[in-house]
Amino acid sequence: MTTVDGKTLLVIEVFLSNSRPHYLRAEGPETGVYVRLGSTTRLADRELIAELRRSVEGIAFDQLPMPELSAHDLDIDAAQAAFGSIRELDEQALLTLKLLTPYQKKLVPTKGGILLFGRQRTQHFSDAWIQCGRFFGTEKIDIFDHIDIDMPLPQAVDEVMLFLKKHAYRGADLSEVRRKDVWSIPLGILREMIINALVHSDYSQRGAPIRVVFLDDRIEVESMGILLPGLTIEEMKQGASRIRNPVIARVFKELGLIEQWGTGVRRIFAEAQELGLPEPKIEEIALRLRFTVYLAKPHRIPANTRKGRSEEQAEITTQQVTQQITQQVRKLLAVCVGEASRAELMKATGLKDRVTFARNYLEPALAGAFIEMTQPDSPTSPTQKYRLTARGKSVLEGGA
Repeated sequence: MTTVDGKTLLVIEVFLSNSRPHYLRAEGPETGVYVRLGSTTRLADRELIAELRRSVEGIAFDQLPMPELSAHDLDIDAAQAAFGSIRELDEQALLTLKLLTPYQKKLVPTKGGILLFGRQRTQHFSDAWIQCGRFFGTEKIDIFDHIDIDMPLPQAVDEVMLFLKKHAYRGADLSEVRRKDVWSIPLGILREMIINALVHSDYSQRGAPIRVVFLDDRIEVESMGILLPGLTIEEMKQGASRIRNPVIARVFKELGLIEQWGTGVRRIFAEAQELGLPEPKIEEIALRLRFTVYLAKPHRIPANTRKGRSEEQAEITTQQVTQQITQQVRKLLAVCVGEASRAELMKATGLKDRVTFARNYLEPALAGAFIEMTQPDSPTSPTQKYRLTARGKSVLEGGA
């Protein structure tokens, strides 16, 4: 019993049932399960019913074995490249990380292992990729630029950030280029949102990939799956967390992409408040979770870029360029001779950690248009190479 505004209320707390999911007897256990989404009630599909059952049994989807596959279906080289010197991925490490699991006297990959480092990821999980789009205006109608990212999940974080940075850089006022930070979007918040989507997406669902939408006034990150039973949006904002994919979460934590479980969402809201941004929004929409961050001011695409990059944006003097780039980018430009692959550039710069190379060398060089892809329409192509742009060459010729 409690009293609110002089009125006595009876408060009833209903705990999670160990017999869930419950269903309407007349409709049966396969077609009679309903879930609550905001102020609406929705019929649960087969995949959601299966997840509700797994949550009672304490089994996560990404921990399940894939008995039809073998250890050779894991791209161990890609996994080792992601971990770099953090740890050697021998058989025991793969078992500890649950990328492999014993099944009927043999080792097979887990669903999480394939989602993270599978050779044919989208063959087994058709929606385990990321769709990024930059739209004109504030409605998702007229698209300006888009890419599809299909690569190991840890590596996908940097690729999404590269896409966002490319368009954030284009939106920066030329008078701001001399400043160290020209980004007009909150990169720290967006990185947390992307990681949260990759780690917590319900990969058992089918229908759409993870989507990252860049609009003039906001950026939305949308992933499959509603909140797990017993977790509310308000609790998420306070730092409560339930790990939907413990295999993926464990790998992200070991790679330093997650600092501490359960702190990411709280950090997003705290950083938005520090930056003076409107409060981010979390919504459950049609069995998907949408995370929206609002920009401090409109980030419009110049009208003359509808068919190409704005000439005004491209007119940055050599002096401005050389003041903007870091020592890491200078080092990368110096070894970028002709057309070179990512592996060749990493070797030339003496780096073994792909994440460090992408974050500190490749990303800023691409975002600043100092280098360019030889296949810009296929950014994840295995034959992708990179070359200096006229801007990059001007930096080297200037000796700055």
